[in-house]
Amino acid sequence: MVTVTESAAGKIRDLLAREGRADCGLRVRVVGGGCSGLQYKLEFSEEPDGDIDVVESNGVRVFIDMKSALYLVGSELDFDDGLMGQGFKINNPNAKNQCGCGESFSV
Repeated sequence: MVTVTESAAGKIRDLLAREGRADCGLRVRVVGGGCSGLQYKLEFSEEPDGDIDVVESNGVRVFIDMKSALYLVGSELDFDDGLMGQGFKINNPNAKNQCGCGESFSV
């Protein structure tokens, strides 16, 4: 469903270790908002709850709720450490339009 690049997995492990939460996973959700209608929300979570898919990729666990899964199928979570800015990026083949700043999308 969602893959995590080695770069993103390394950053996730670093952040979890820094916060003393090495047993947690990353929850990825799609929520309403932004200028294009939908945006991604990333947060650390100890355990999946409710109707959640757990994906293991490059040694990290990713939790995705069923509603968000509809928008995320085939996506890749990457981490960019470039000169133009640092942060996680979701390469989503389902996104038809994206706002100029890259923070929101539409399908």
